[in-house]
Amino acid sequence: MFDRQELIEEIRLREFIRRAIRVRHSRLVESKNQEEKELRKVIRRLIEADTEKTQHRSTGINVLEDLLKKIIPVLEADYKMLTTDAKQRKSFSAHIVSAIENTISPVQAMSLAEMKMIEEIEVELGDSKEDSEDLDQDAFIDIDGGGEEGGLEDLGDEDKTGLNFASSTFDKIEKQIVDAYSLLGNEEDKELFYKYLLTNVKLYFDKFEEELKTTIEEPTTDEYEQEKEADAEEPAAEEESGEEE
Repeated sequence: MFDRQELIEEIRLREFIRRAIRVRHSRLVESKNQEEKELRKVIRRLIEADTEKTQHRSTGINVLEDLLKKIIPVLEADYKMLTTDAKQRKSFSAHIVSAIENTISPVQAMSLAEMKMIEEIEVELGDSKEDSEDLDQDAFIDIDGGGEEGGLEDLGDEDKTGLNFASSTFDKIEKQIVDAYSLLGNEEDKELFYKYLLTNVKLYFDKFEEELKTTIEEPTTDEYEQEKEADAEEPAAEEESGEEE
């Protein structure tokens, strides 16, 4: 015979379990729906960020941002190939920054020459040949003889690896830099572009170096590992010999 009280308790237990299952299922469904809503919000924000690019107040910075998206991945890939010695990476970054300075400086000089020529043309030239020659000398700035040439120059490192890599890398990005800078006609835009180009390139090199510190494994050889194991075994052998005595 069934005990009436036990039967009642069994029914109550089963009902409690069913309620618990329904509550759990309801919470899971609610949680899933909430997660889907949050995911939709994130995706919507990403889409909006991609389609509605935020523009800066300066045209020069807008042009620079577009340029950095093109050249930074190139700089990063080549910089991170230099893993033998940190001096190679330091040389690479120094040569790249120097090359940017040497490349933009002639473009700046040419721009100034053109501006000065326009200003002088607006002035009455005079009749004498001598006045005309003086004007020509003032209007044109000699960027070949007096100033630095564009591109890389050897900074005197003993290990030329950094220089060689920098030379190859800069060949890939030089035209993009010059083309971007040449788009700008406003002097303030040019100044901001030039200043923040150098600043950002240096900051990215610092970032690359920090990333490499956590990923680079120190180079080794079989001979080194064997010597290391032998050195570790010698103290142990000496301890055993002392215990036998």
